[in-house]
Amino acid sequence: MEYSEIMVRYGELSTKGKNRKSFIMQLAQNVRSALSDFPNIKIKADRDRMHLLLNGEDSHAVIEKLQKVFGIQNFSPSIKVEKSIPALIIAVQAVMKEIYTGTESFKITAKRSDHDFEQTSEELNLTLGNAVIDIFPDIKVQMKRPDINLRVEIRLDAAYISYETIQGAGGLPVGTSGKGMLMLSGGIDSPVAGYFAMKRGVEIEAVHFASPPYTSEQALQKAKDLTAKLAPYVGSIQFIEVPFTKVQETIKEVVPQGYWMTLTRRMMLRITDEICQLRHGLIILNGESLGQVASQTLQSMVAINEVTNRPVVRPVATMDKLEIIEVAQEIDTFELAIQPFEDCCTIFAPPQPKTRPKLEKVHEYEERFDVEGLVQEALAGLKISVITPHSSEVRDEFADLL
Repeated sequence: MEYSEIMVRYGELSTKGKNRKSFIMQLAQNVRSALSDFPNIKIKADRDRMHLLLNGEDSHAVIEKLQKVFGIQNFSPSIKVEKSIPALIIAVQAVMKEIYTGTESFKITAKRSDHDFEQTSEELNLTLGNAVIDIFPDIKVQMKRPDINLRVEIRLDAAYISYETIQGAGGLPVGTSGKGMLMLSGGIDSPVAGYFAMKRGVEIEAVHFASPPYTSEQALQKAKDLTAKLAPYVGSIQFIEVPFTKVQETIKEVVPQGYWMTLTRRMMLRITDEICQLRHGLIILNGESLGQVASQTLQSMVAINEVTNRPVVRPVATMDKLEIIEVAQEIDTFELAIQPFEDCCTIFAPPQPKTRPKLEKVHEYEERFDVEGLVQEALAGLKISVITPHSSEVRDEFADLL
């Protein structure tokens, strides 16, 4: 069945009081971006609902994309019908012939926003209900929790019929909670962290550290492909590639093995903090899960976090690996994440990393190399791509950040 309109319900946005208008405007912008492949769609965002006029676009393809937009509680595709009793009877009967299998109960739920229409809501319920019984004499009418709830809405321009309620992604519209930099490795955890952050309204930009020739082009493409899996939830995501080879070679040359990971993560965090400042971000996000690997003990997190005063949010910190994998499978990042293209943390991982690094040792080892010089050199070589669900396009380099 092809639909002419989709009615969107907001869910959590209804609790936002005076900020509600800005949340709805952001949601409308995100919907428009997510549906950019459908240029004929018209979006009308009201206080209580959003209406998408499809104007001939493929309703089934639109529905698939709409299910991934955060801020939508649920939505109902509908059919536009001439605003007259004969036309409504024909349309209701046609819909029921298509969806009724012979066992379901039903009810008609009519609503009028055009109070000049020839019948009241109660009269419409009776008229259209009888029309259904005319073609299915044995059908069961059930007022509470029917199998089929056929909704008929009489508006000023036309009548609309719907029967489906499709669950949306929930959460808050991406962008309503500010911007954060997601430290995206290429593993299972960081895309899940990005997903959870976006669900709470955070606009993410993906920061990926590449160390060629130790890390391959395939590893870099894998990180971009993971970002593309997150892009449908907002439309597009900025991908920031950080050249990290010199930093890691320097650390490996002058620092004892046990502290390689601690100092590497501190340098990553310093650079991400600078990018966050340049890109007007508020927080840093990563996929650290407490106790999962040596660098993710509380003692290591404290030692690594020392380099920034910016909030570092870890959305999956208290989840176990199986829980994270389950979400990764749901959002279709798992199969990509387990591809055998290793990131820079894995390549330079020491055999016995310190799980309880001492800050005095960390400070001592960082005096052996030019921390600030390496940070600035990495920043000068940044590359930015715009990642969409289908492709990535290199946009500019460091100058574009300013």
